[in-house]
Amino acid sequence: MAYITQNHATPSVFAGIISAFNALKARYEANRVYAKTVSELSALTARDLADLNINRADIRRIAREAAYGA
Repeated sequence: MAYITQNHATPSVFAGIISAFNALKARYEANRVYAKTVSELSALTARDLADLNINRADIRRIAREAAYGA
């Protein structure tokens, strides 16, 4: 008679892996938002930035706030 033995990882192991993956994905998305915001604002002319009441020196701060919330 043949027996089959299966070893299953506990759900908590998979939950930890999924949690880590989701955290990595969220960080990637935030970095993408930051880079895109910096790129788009940097491409604006001085007049466009003045119309938006943004100084060129504030672009990275604004992008950081948009991406990371603080």
